[in-house]
Amino acid sequence: MLKHIVMWKLKENAEGKSNIGNALLMKEMLETLKGVIPEIEMIEVGINENPSAAAYDVVLYSEFRDEEALRKYQDHPEHVKVAEFVGKINDDRVVVDYHV
Repeated sequence: MLKHIVMWKLKENAEGKSNIGNALLMKEMLETLKGVIPEIEMIEVGINENPSAAAYDVVLYSEFRDEEALRKYQDHPEHVKVAEFVGKINDDRVVVDYHV
């Protein structure tokens, strides 16, 4: 099992929406991928509630069978659409992939 975790700091305003507006839209877009991309074993998207300046705004926790499944997910046209949107609204991104 491969776990894939990504966190983003979002711009205060982008694409005509506030930070929280984009966070909510991003959550909806990412969670919708579960029904579209069969390689996703599990997906969870959280919006930060911690007021710390060190906190990130959105976190994605997902699980895949292996690296091949993760690659298929990342290359899937619907994921690419979400990634293009996220690229326009985020200031910073960190990622961790690990096996269990």
